[in-house]
Order: sequence, then C-alpha cells, then structure tokens
Amino acid sequence: MRALDAARETCESCLPGLLESLDDIPLTDLEKPGSPGLAHFRAAGGPALVIPKEYQGIGADPLQALAVVRAIGAASPSLAVATTMHHFSVATLFTLADSIKSSGMEWALLEGIAEQNLLVASGFAEGRPAQGILAPTMRATAAEGGYLVNGSKKPCSLSRSMDLLTASVALPTPEGGEEMAVLLVPRTTDGISSHPFWRSRALAGAESDEVRLTDVFVDEQLIMRTELGESGELDQLQTTGFIWFELLISASYVGMVSALVERVYRAGRGSEADRADLIARLESAHLLLEGVARMVMDGERGNEALAKTLVARYAVQDALGACVNAAVETLGGMAFISSSDVAYLAAVAHGLTFHPPSRASFRAPFLAHVAGEPLRLA
Repeated sequence: MRALDAARETCESCLPGLLESLDDIPLTDLEKPGSPGLAHFRAAGGPALVIPKEYQGIGADPLQALAVVRAIGAASPSLAVATTMHHFSVATLFTLADSIKSSGMEWALLEGIAEQNLLVASGFAEGRPAQGILAPTMRATAAEGGYLVNGSKKPCSLSRSMDLLTASVALPTPEGGEEMAVLLVPRTTDGISSHPFWRSRALAGAESDEVRLTDVFVDEQLIMRTELGESGELDQLQTTGFIWFELLISASYVGMVSALVERVYRAGRGSEADRADLIARLESAHLLLEGVARMVMDGERGNEALAKTLVARYAVQDALGACVNAAVETLGGMAFISSSDVAYLAAVAHGLTFHPPSRASFRAPFLAHVAGEPLRLA
C-alpha cells in the first residue's frame, strides 16, 4: 500500500536495516517475552531517532517519527509500543533542552542516550483505576544532596532493557505538602529492580512489567520540578510530553491496523468498494496524526495544542476500531484460522483504548475547555 510503503521508506532512511531484520523473524517470536526486536532496534540506532542532530541524534522531525513508528508497528506491535515510551520521553527532554540545562538536571546522562544508544523507560503514572494520570506512584523523602525514592510503576515498558528511567515523583515541600517532579536515574542505581507483572500474551514483547524503586537515592541534579499553571493547566514539560506520547502511541496502533488492512489489499479480498473504503478510513486516521505532527513542527505545544491532540487521538481510536472489524470480516474465516497473526493483530489493535487518558476522564475537562477554560487533566 502506497502510504505504508512510504512509511517504510522513511524508516529505512532513518534506521537502515531495521525492518529487513524484523521481517526475517516470525511475528510470534517478535511478540513474546525476550523478543529480539529491541536488539535490532538498538543496532539500527533507534534510540537516537528523535534526538536533534546538534546532540548527535538522527534528528527525525515529528512527521518522520510518525512514519517510522507506523512502519515498526506494522512489523512488530510490541516493539512499537515499547520504543514509543522511549521516544516520547527523549523528545520531551530534548525539546526543552535549555530549560533542563538551567534546572540543574544532569545533562551528561542525556548526551549519552545518542552517543551510547541508551534506552529510556517511562515511569509516569498509568494503569491504576480512579487515579489521575499525573498522580505520581513514587514518593520521595529528603536526604543529603537529594532524595530517597520509593514506589513502583506497573506496567512499565522496557522494564528489563532500559538503561535510564524517567519518572514522576512526589517531592515533599517545606509547607508539608507535595510537588510533582521528574527524575532521571540510571538503571544500575542501587534499589531499582524489575518484577513480573504482564500476564497477557498481547504485546508481551514490550517488557511491560513492574519497575520497583526501594530507597533509591536520586541526586538533586537528576530531578526537574514541574508545576501546574495558575488555572490548573499542565506546565510546558508535561504538555510537551503528553502531545508526543499521544502522537506516537496512536501511530503505533495505526501501524498494527495497517498490517491487517495490507493483508486485505494484497489478497484482493472483498469488492473494490470494500477495499477502497477500508484503506480510506485507515488513512484518515493517519492524516489526523499528520495534522498533530505538523502542529508540533509549527511550534504549537501549549494547552490548546494538547486539547487538539487528544481530540485527534480519540478520532483515530474510533477509526481504527472500525478498520479492525472490517478487515477481519473481509479477510474471512480461512485467513483467521490458517494463521495466528490475524487474530493476534486484531487483538492488540484495540490496545489504544487502554492508554491514558481514558475517554471517560477526558469528557468533563474537554467540555470545560470548549466553554473557554484551560484543559485540566490533573
């Protein structure tokens, strides 16, 4: 298919040899625990994808990153989801490079990501029912020169392959309250451990297990404080991170559904109208994400941009759901029973609905935003 082939070409230009190496591995092997996909991603220089060239990165812009993630998602859903967590963390940090340098956060660790091909896991709050998506699951107590951090993130993609962990943490304030901050800490730091958590076969290759911090000392220089705006909106660090996350996680699932739709197209299943309508619906989802990517490239990364991004994400989610149902039905029962790949892709493609924020939690803040208020996700 033209658009998917274009995404693959972009992936090849940015990460030479990656897709070819993935194509040589059965999907079942790429999607199981201990998947070889991450090793091939490193070998192709994947960790540097969205890092600007002035920091020794590949310098992919949001449109190129969108295409690369779509292509990877079509080849290995687990790899797309796992590396999205890396990309959005890295893109956020390097987008705000000047602010991070001035905050005191240790820049040498960030420079090492591209130079040493390091993987960064994201330990931001997610996965707990009835808890705010920004509510930290980790707590800190003051210690000489920094903090002792305790808590866990589950699930946490790249839990076993990560080199660095970035996470939200609640810091104590002199007034007895708490403030949210972002920490960056090496995986080898004493007190960081990984534990089994993910029980589903779906996306098992993403290493989404539990990462636990037990009395982990984090130097003051490895922490960047964040805060809500005067009207309750997220600050620049959080907003930029959310936009990148929604863009790339949505692209991952567009890739998964693309793999299903491509099977319909190549097999010539259904009528011309069936195939044309299916591909058009899929590409409408991708075009929505291209709009978000262009918005980021134009410098729109504020509260209004976040609202637009989330509207696009839910529209993509709806379009992909319809595409999956139509693709599986059009492929027919023989395609479904002759290979586990169709059933697997159909199952994992619904995963976008589980990533934060949930549609239910977005509705009230969105209506307030429509009425003229800032979007308050906290």
